[in-house]
Amino acid sequence: MINHLDGGYLRQALESDVRTGLTAEPKWLPPKWFYDAAGSELFSRITRLDEYYPTRRELAILRSHAADIVRRSGSDTLIELGSGTSEKTGLLLAGMRVYMPVDVDAVTLRATARRLTTRFPGLSVRPVCADFEHHLSLLPPGMVAFLGGTIGNLDPEAREVFLKELRSTRKPGDAFLLGVDLVKDRDRLVAAYDDGRGVTAAFNRNVLHVINRELGADFVPDDFTHVARYDEENEWIEMRLRASRPMRVHVRDLDLSVYFIRGEEMRTEISAKFRREGLATELARAGFDLDRWYTDPDGDFALALSVAR
Repeated sequence: MINHLDGGYLRQALESDVRTGLTAEPKWLPPKWFYDAAGSELFSRITRLDEYYPTRRELAILRSHAADIVRRSGSDTLIELGSGTSEKTGLLLAGMRVYMPVDVDAVTLRATARRLTTRFPGLSVRPVCADFEHHLSLLPPGMVAFLGGTIGNLDPEAREVFLKELRSTRKPGDAFLLGVDLVKDRDRLVAAYDDGRGVTAAFNRNVLHVINRELGADFVPDDFTHVARYDEENEWIEMRLRASRPMRVHVRDLDLSVYFIRGEEMRTEISAKFRREGLATELARAGFDLDRWYTDPDGDFALALSVAR
């Protein structure tokens, strides 16, 4: 494993994000802290819910078009940002010689490497423990994949920075495969982030459990209500946690006290939805030309294959 994270990196990042977000006005927390073991299991359950279509739609696209994507990429190396368990990526690996999953979770990376090495005996799996928001310059040549619609968690300014930084690490002709959720009926979008079984609500509140455990905070997660709403102007879903009563929360390891009034909302995630024309413009501004646009039959989700100019 290539490890670009020192022993204290994740702890320092969590402390910085929590201090910055809880002292902001309005308050916010970044979505990457949802994903401890419990959060990852909850998200896995979300992907199997009837309301949550993105994972199924992206898988359908990959099943139909993986061979064409690999052929058009012209690469035998696949680098996947935020790879997680790499469940979907196996569909792209048949034509690859090298796979480099990039994630902050070393345990998951090792397990993934073992599983894929067994499944694809001729594949060289080289896991990279890194934070793709900060270590893009360390990536080797090859096709970069960023799947799952995760880029939608970045606001337009952060997306612009990310895409330009990624382009600066690519040589002309390098391929970039990006998964994006598409603009659609408002009710379907909201339902995907506010299921009737409350799984997404538990996932949202899990960030408070993480802060309690890791930083000695005394959040009472059940005193926060899950909120999901669609912002028509920005064309993104916002997930929030709403305080059901006035409260004072102390974060022991930061020596920080935070006050909530009843009804106050704290944003925990945005999930931007895209249109082809707008995404092509964003990619072009960063130095990528959109080459192919793959969608599922219902037009719910897309994989955009672009090439560094």
